Amino acid sequence: MPRIAHRGQGLVLLAVMTLAGAVAARPVSAQAGGAAADLAKIKAGLKKYEDPFAAVMDGYYSTVGCVIIEQAGAPGHIAYQPGGMGVHFINLNLVSPVVDPAKPQGLLYEPHGGKLTLTGAEWFVPLATGVKKRPTLLGHPFNGPMMGHPPLLPMGLTHYDLHVWLYKPNPLGMFEPTNPDVKCTGEVYRVVEVAPMLVAEPKP
Repeated sequence: MPRIAHRGQGLVLLAVMTLAGAVAARPVSAQAGGAAADLAKIKAGLKKYEDPFAAVMDGYYSTVGCVIIEQAGAPGHIAYQPGGMGVHFINLNLVSPVVDPAKPQGLLYEPHGGKLTLTGAEWFVPLATGVKKRPTLLGHPFNGPMMGHPPLLPMGLTHYDLHVWLYKPNPLGMFEPTNPDVKCTGEVYRVVEVAPMLVAEPKP
């Protein structure tokens, strides 16, 4: 009889553990599904900018240079890996301390024989906006804070940013700053940059 009781307790314990595991797993699954839905919504909303003229009409302006990072970031700098960023289109009217998933401050294009192909977007939050903590998007923390990266951004323009490769796969990961498959080969305005230096986090 004691053995039967012990076995029954064990079955009850196993059932409780199984139920607890199932309950704990539900929020993770829901969160992953929600993130995927949010990502799909962002991609759909920005797809119109496959036409660079549509971007210009909405206030995005080209920085002209096609950015390449040739060396990994040194200690004290953003941990960039070698790769490309392409041509940034920036909309300064969208700069804010609050991240709006539907309104990135930057669009990323890769040049191909005189044509610009939309590859992703960049959310950009300067410290001068008064931001007090590291922004996040789709559960991913922004990189930085960092110095600007001349010649396209003044050195004193300290900021957080997050690149998201929405339309071109990135072997390093969708949210990595550089993409080794983005090329600026043969571009007259090819700009080789180094990883920006990190700066202190703003005080809350």
